[in-house]
Amino acid sequence: MADKREPLRTIAVTNQKGGSGKTTTAVNLAAALGERGYRTLVVDLDPQHSASSWLAVVDDGQGLLDVFTGKRTLVELVRKTTAPGVDIVTAGRWLLSVEPTLAVEPGKETLFRRALSRLPADRWSFVLVDCPPSLGLLVISALAACDEVLVPVEAHVMALAGLAALTETVERVRERLNPGLNITAIVACRVDARTNLAGDVVERLRERFGDLVLKAVVRENVRLAEAPSFMQPITLYAPDSAGAVDYRAVAKELVGRRPSRPRRS
Repeated sequence: MADKREPLRTIAVTNQKGGSGKTTTAVNLAAALGERGYRTLVVDLDPQHSASSWLAVVDDGQGLLDVFTGKRTLVELVRKTTAPGVDIVTAGRWLLSVEPTLAVEPGKETLFRRALSRLPADRWSFVLVDCPPSLGLLVISALAACDEVLVPVEAHVMALAGLAALTETVERVRERLNPGLNITAIVACRVDARTNLAGDVVERLRERFGDLVLKAVVRENVRLAEAPSFMQPITLYAPDSAGAVDYRAVAKELVGRRPSRPRRS
């Protein structure tokens, strides 16, 4: 499929609660977007570098730490993946040291925004930033840099409390650092159709957040759980599986949405 040219959309994929399907969503949504002809860049901002490992691209160097310290640009770190239309900037094993390294740096929360703003606007249609599952400089940097937020939420009652905390964080970042930030979508993940609990949680999400919750949900799926071990997104590892079908549906719905707030000038 030929590449589709769209205005660049920068999306932080984040949830402060671990186990929400954040990296699973970043990797497989990117693959589904690439499959649809939208060139997509994944930025692995998680020191655990799970997205990088999943896509079989691991950087043993300084990686993104060099971007935060101004030694390299994001474009210099872009590497191809086996997924058609998908590139990645790997985390690098030194990313854990970014907070102590930048502890006294003025404006440290906006360093990543400057780096992201220098990406060529016509090379990708989407940039998906895979964030760590904890609130710190890396997450704040991603929220300060991106125009949109995509929130994967595990279909479990405890996930609702974590989502409330995240919306408060987004609001604070919007007020102080990034007026253009907007939650574009919430996607329910690991939905087990065999249980009433999962359905109840999805229904409560829709009652609380309305149209922000995508109609598409990601079902619990064995093939999806296996895919990281084979270092392939679900669209390549098991293209006919429920996981692949679901992430294609998420991609289609996300493409049809536009952030309600204008991009920063």
